[in-house]
Amino acid sequence: MELRVLKYFLTVADEGNITRAADILHVTQPTLSRQLMELEDEMGTPLLVRGKRSVTLTDEGYLFKQQAETIVELSDKLEHTFRDRKDVICGTIRIGAAEAVGGRVLADRMKEFRERYPDVQFDLYNGMADNIKEMIERGLLDLGLVIEPIDTAKFEYVRLPQKETWGVLLRRDHELAKKESVTLDDIKKYPLIMPGRENAKEKILHWMHCEERHLDIPAYYNILSNAALLVAAGMGCAVCLDGALSIHADPELCFRKILPEHVTRSVLLWKKNHLFSQAVSLFIQTIQEQ
Repeated sequence: MELRVLKYFLTVADEGNITRAADILHVTQPTLSRQLMELEDEMGTPLLVRGKRSVTLTDEGYLFKQQAETIVELSDKLEHTFRDRKDVICGTIRIGAAEAVGGRVLADRMKEFRERYPDVQFDLYNGMADNIKEMIERGLLDLGLVIEPIDTAKFEYVRLPQKETWGVLLRRDHELAKKESVTLDDIKKYPLIMPGRENAKEKILHWMHCEERHLDIPAYYNILSNAALLVAAGMGCAVCLDGALSIHADPELCFRKILPEHVTRSVLLWKKNHLFSQAVSLFIQTIQEQ
């Protein structure tokens, strides 16, 4: 199986049309069709359903597409890594980041680093901690900014000093918005939009001394901007961190700290015993020296 053929397949899957894909790839339609049929023969299963004007993926095709995307991404990353290994420090540093106040510190470090090494670029990915960890393990990200609690057994990490405080995001016309802070008993009475991350959810339920079935939970979220829209629509209050809120300031919404105070911190982590490009290695060294 050739990398070129995987790219052919992914282009067809994205376009949903062999003719358009052939134009993009600068190959003839018969050549592209033949390559795809040979790929299906090699896999021993149909990957595409061919219609008169479009093509769709079979169940096996969807699975194959996921794996092919990973292979192509890793190939591109490998190419960039070896292209970067020269006297001039250059290349791309891929960082996954959860919404957190630690992101401001990371942004400052990125700015300082690029002032020293202007040929370096950063590629940022926003997501949940579990997704970021998985992408680091698979080699799709170099580093990740995540919020504790986190299992760091497979990672090296630096804990950032900034404190993240738990609270609730409310509409300003909500009755709890009249208070300077709220208690866990206060918020139990209302629909709660909760973090979807399992570790965070379990910690919140532990603080509340209750189970999910005892609460009215209309939705879970992984990115606070989505939860903020639900809060604004009046669907409930969102349990969140103040650092994440600072990224999504909205004059119609407000944050109230939960008392007794519950805090956590951000960590920047990377894969243990991994050989990085010069750019990534220098960036990690810069972070550790701060």
